[in-house]
Amino acid sequence: MKDSMTQEERLFRLVEAFKEDSGEYRDIRTPEGTEERRRILRSLMNIRMPRKLPEDVLSVQDAYLAGRARERGIVTLADIPVTEEGIGLWQGDITRLAVDAIVNAANSQMLGCFVPMHTCIDNCIHTFAGVQLRAECARQMDALRALHGADYEQPTAVPMLTDAYNLPARKVIHIVGPIVEGRLTPRHEAELDACYRNTLELAERSGLHSVAFCCISTGVFRFPAERAAEIAVETVRKWLRGSGSGMKVVFNVFKDEDLAIYQALLAG
Repeated sequence: MKDSMTQEERLFRLVEAFKEDSGEYRDIRTPEGTEERRRILRSLMNIRMPRKLPEDVLSVQDAYLAGRARERGIVTLADIPVTEEGIGLWQGDITRLAVDAIVNAANSQMLGCFVPMHTCIDNCIHTFAGVQLRAECARQMDALRALHGADYEQPTAVPMLTDAYNLPARKVIHIVGPIVEGRLTPRHEAELDACYRNTLELAERSGLHSVAFCCISTGVFRFPAERAAEIAVETVRKWLRGSGSGMKVVFNVFKDEDLAIYQALLAG
């Protein structure tokens, strides 16, 4: 495919290709508007099982997502104030961050969110990374099932490292946070602490120097936001003091309420 294609041409090409690839949805009407086409494309990407995509389509996808990243705006570590202890706070879409690794709040299947247009961070990360990310996650899970059995699911607080593909970040660290059903327990708190510690330790072993954390477990996993933030800040501060690694950590928030919580904690 020629490099001279416009973003609109790439978008149309991808919608048609992903429709055909889906089988079930090949005959749906392609809308005229850009936003409607983006929704169709994202939905088809979200529901697609991990399998090979023709190289010419993959090339168009990569060019299109690179263009979308530029359109949405890339945020570097230099754009985020970082304290002497190595901590920054940024509000916005984590898929815009050009850091060494962003953290994905994953589920135990580790294949991303299959719900079309869902607003969870897992869905967003897989959408803007491209189909290669789900394929790599599937390869890693297949290898783990070969070792541990066909019913293997990723345990809570055990991180998985992948490439980031079309995201501005270099890597993605996927982590399954604790699920709170009923009241919050000390076990939930210990598991969330382990999510942050284990992620940082994996990042350090992997030669990464900056990590952006989402608010692990506070969405559909129902961990109370304020207590989750307290554990996140306390755990990260303790790890940074003890490691001497020089790691830079960004707490990424999306909601105004979470921003206020982290601002108060980091000021203390």
